[in-house]
Amino acid sequence: MERTFSIIKPDAVKKHGIGKVLARIEEGGLRVVAGRYLRLTRAQAEAFYAVHEARPFFGDLCTFMTSGPVFVSVLEGENAVTRYREILGATDPAKAGPGSVRKDFGTDVEKNAAHGSDAPETAAQEIAFFFAGTDLA
Repeated sequence: MERTFSIIKPDAVKKHGIGKVLARIEEGGLRVVAGRYLRLTRAQAEAFYAVHEARPFFGDLCTFMTSGPVFVSVLEGENAVTRYREILGATDPAKAGPGSVRKDFGTDVEKNAAHGSDAPETAAQEIAFFFAGTDLA
């Protein structure tokens, strides 16, 4: 079993998409082992996305991620990182496949409905950013 991290972003939350995205996660063979609804502070967004700090979109990304509530969760299953990225679809919703989360709930590359870890090592860091080990079911 592998774990990965998910953020349902403010755009999808605003579209009442939390339940729909979670249903797709479960239908895709992954299990939610921790989750919570929260609103990121600017400091949290900047720390979480620090890897992108030198990129031109960093400021806009942090502004967007603090624009409304998000749902963060830990997902578990076989090949969870790869599986969740398949469920999400391409980063650009215009290039995402039919039935993918980003195709159905995303607007553009920034407002693309959800974040998923890109590797098991990244997943471990992102999970630890939001959850203590005792939070995981």
